[in-house]
Order: sequence, then structure tokens, then C-alpha cells
Amino acid sequence: MDNLTHSLVGAVMAQTGLKRKTGLAMPALVIGANLPDVDAACFFWLEGTEHLGFRRGITHGPPAWVILPLILAGLLWAFDRWQAKRGKRPEGRLPVHFGWLYGLSFLGCLSHPALDWLNVYGIRLLEPFSSQWFYGDTLFIIDLWLWALLSVTIWWSLRQEKRGGNWTRPAWIGSVVGLLYIALNGAITWFDYNAGGKYREPYPVEYISSPVPFYFWEREQIARLESGRWISSSWDGVAFGYGYSHSISQQCVLPDFSEERKTNSQLDAFLFWSRAPFGEAHRDGSLILRDARFYDPLARDRFALVLPDVKCMELVPD
Repeated sequence: MDNLTHSLVGAVMAQTGLKRKTGLAMPALVIGANLPDVDAACFFWLEGTEHLGFRRGITHGPPAWVILPLILAGLLWAFDRWQAKRGKRPEGRLPVHFGWLYGLSFLGCLSHPALDWLNVYGIRLLEPFSSQWFYGDTLFIIDLWLWALLSVTIWWSLRQEKRGGNWTRPAWIGSVVGLLYIALNGAITWFDYNAGGKYREPYPVEYISSPVPFYFWEREQIARLESGRWISSSWDGVAFGYGYSHSISQQCVLPDFSEERKTNSQLDAFLFWSRAPFGEAHRDGSLILRDARFYDPLARDRFALVLPDVKCMELVPD
């Protein structure tokens, strides 16, 4: 999910009463909820599509869940000590307890892979023990409804706290509603997989039920047919089945890239990351690798790899 969602989730957890456990609890939860995304620093040393194969990996796996919160707790504890020595420590701050700092940083960090798993981009939850990708296909990566719910929850809780009321109750209510919203989206995806397109003709070899922006009750149905062709259509939650209104055209038959992957790090990274790879012919006849999950005109060029030395020799039949 996006970092605003992660931050809001951390803040809501703090407002359930956890922020009273120790000083600096709020930053421990909010920063902790964003910790695994330190892998975004890879943009400084990786080029092209290499970041696709690196992100949501080593910093999102079990060792990172333990080590990253420990580093954060240590930094927050040192910051509190540093402020105290300089006489800058806020008088209203609770005493800082390292154990609670670590526990809350750990809890915030755990919320991150749980949320990242929910979308179609995927996450390597077991890295470095396994590089398998896991996909929840439940929420769009930026969910405006979740933003609104979490924001209102925090505003309501802080307002009650300012008035001296029960400020933890709104946070708990918002948390339950948020979990129910996620469960509802999971049920919609489950229904699409089990009673929708996956089991209707033409039967696909592979199938992805992809959440769409804003309209949380809708799914983009992405399917690969026996011919190897990827197709997509929209499902509005009422009338399901393939309409192929957004079918991907001019797809090239992909060659065996086994040898090329050994010497082309860009190609290796793209194919390692891609869940629904297909080839598209460039104007000059060269091959463009794309992923059917991200074929929207606003996103497709950020998830593509041009192979100028590979020609589109044959089109996948309709």
C-alpha cells in the first residue's frame, strides 16, 4: 500500500491507547509502519526495471521484522536521551521504556507486510528464505475509502481526547470498521474467483481478479488463455463474465529468455517480478515487455522493458 495508508494505520493503532504505554510511542508506530519501505533507497543504485525485482523483498521478510524495529527503537531511545541532556525534552512526554518502544515498533512494522500483501503487486513474505511472491488481490494500492475511514477515525479520536472524553473508543471502532471493509473486499475477490470469470468460458489458464481505483466493488478480470494471450475485462459486481472490452491487442509470442536472463539484469529483474508478462510489438518491430496487471495508459510505461535487439517474430493468435 502507499505510505500515507501505512502512516494512518500506525496512528490509529496509537490512538487505541498504545501511545500511553511509553514516550515516543506515536512515532514508533507511525515510523514502524513505514520501516520496510527503506528498500525504496534502491533507486539510488539500481537502474531501469531492476527495482521491480528488489522492492518488497528482503526488507519485508521475517528477519527485517525483528531487526528494523530494533534499530528504530534504539534511535528513538537515543533521541530521548539526547534531548534530556540538552534540556530540550518536552515536559509532557511520558518516560521512555525501551521494551515498549521495541514492541510498538515491531507491531507497526508487522502491519506493513500485512497491508502490502493485500494488492496485486505482491510481496515476498518469506525473503530471504524463499523468493516466492504472495498476492492478496484484495485492495487497490491506493484506496481512497481507506484513507477517508482512517482519517476520520484519527480526527474523531483526537477530538475526543482534546475534550477529555473516551478517545480510544473511536480508534477501536474505526479499526473494526476498517477490518470489515478489508474483509468485504476479500469476499468480493473470492466471489469473482470462485463464481465469476475463472469458471466461465473461455476458461483461462491463469486468472487475476484485480481491484480498481475508487470503485472498490469492481474488479478488472485479467486472464491468460491456452494460446498464451492475456485478456482483460471489467466486472461491476453484478453482471460478471468476460466482455473483453479492454482486451490487450498485438501480443507477441515470447521467446525462451533463459540464456538472455543470465547476462541481462534488466530482463531478469522484470521476469522475476512479473506475474502476467506479455510482449508487445514496438513501431520498429522490436519487443516491449509489459505486465497485464499494469496496462493502464497512466501506468504501463513505468512497468515496461524495451528489448531493442529482440524482434516480434510472431503474434499470439486471438
